[in-house]
Amino acid sequence: MNRLYHVPLSPFCRKVRLVLAEKKIEVELVEERYWEQDPDFLRRNPAGKVPVLRMNDRIMAESQAICEYLEEKYPAPPLFPRDPEGRYEVRRLCGWFDDKFHREVTANLLYERVNKKLTKQGYPESQNVKAGARAIKYHLDYMSWLLDQRRWLAGDAMSLADFAAAAHVSALDYISDVDWNRSPNVKDWYAKIKSRPAFRGLLADQVPGFPPSRQYADLDF
Repeated sequence: MNRLYHVPLSPFCRKVRLVLAEKKIEVELVEERYWEQDPDFLRRNPAGKVPVLRMNDRIMAESQAICEYLEEKYPAPPLFPRDPEGRYEVRRLCGWFDDKFHREVTANLLYERVNKKLTKQGYPESQNVKAGARAIKYHLDYMSWLLDQRRWLAGDAMSLADFAAAAHVSALDYISDVDWNRSPNVKDWYAKIKSRPAFRGLLADQVPGFPPSRQYADLDF
């Protein structure tokens, strides 16, 4: 059985989960308390980070590398366009969300409000939370601008870029940190991707001590 070591609200784990589900690859989910630096886990990934995917006697780390491996190994349904320009744009946007969005928004909102409590690292820093609340407006506006030009974030077909974005946005929606009234076309985009069968597992997530927002699992939010 394939096995994914993950944390439910980690956007990097969520991105891999979405790809696995979209490609209908069965996997056992194992929650990993990576912050405890368990020796067995460190043997799987010396970097001490999730996700870690065990598949076909191979152990793989780093979400983007895992997703591109799955795309090459299981090309249907495709999550990358065929042309080099389109593939570049998908990779650019994956980098945008996994680097810039993560650093400016996810780390300042989700990690401050949830991860610090889970890992017993103290209380949220209010200045970080305020910075994240400001930054998400900029990112929603950028997503809105992209969607004014295209059907999906990276082009006319859904791609890994949409899953990367949705992984972060869904984790923030869990803690009610997304203003869905700001960008109607971003809300429409999220409603489309949220209604996909691949998303069902994410919408069933429950983190003890952190109940999901009222609209989190609602497809007609």
